[in-house]
Amino acid sequence: MPISGLKDANQVAIVVRDLDASMARYVDKLGIGPWKVYTYGPEMLHSMTYRGEPASYVMELAIAFTGDTMWELIESVEGPNIYEEFLNEHGEGLHHLGYYVGDLDKEIATMAALGYPLLQSGKGFGVENDGGYAYFDTAADLGCIIEAIEPGTEFREPERVFPE
Repeated sequence: MPISGLKDANQVAIVVRDLDASMARYVDKLGIGPWKVYTYGPEMLHSMTYRGEPASYVMELAIAFTGDTMWELIESVEGPNIYEEFLNEHGEGLHHLGYYVGDLDKEIATMAALGYPLLQSGKGFGVENDGGYAYFDTAADLGCIIEAIEPGTEFREPERVFPE
């Protein structure tokens, strides 16, 4: 049985060491922007996990769109988390592809049944404390991690926008 949502990759995510420098590079070199910047961590999210255990990591991320594709730049602020693991093993680069799902818990169960364990997850990034994400260990088969994203009803206001 194939991974249901991956045929419609909705997000391309890159892990970076310096979010501000990376946003500037993506604007200047690729014309991707403007970027909406958020800090995701225990202040915003609930039910955070890392490798099967409750967790309390923090990341700063920036989101921009080209057409329907969401670009995401992620800088690890506090770990441990899968972003720090990736940076330590590979340096900066493509970390995961994301796809939207209607029911995150159901997708987690489906992926586990397909042999792709949950690496990291969290819920509550939407305005109504809804929305969630789950990363799966697919790198051996696909060359990168994939992320199921249950969109919130509405994005929160960003902390800042780059360029202003």
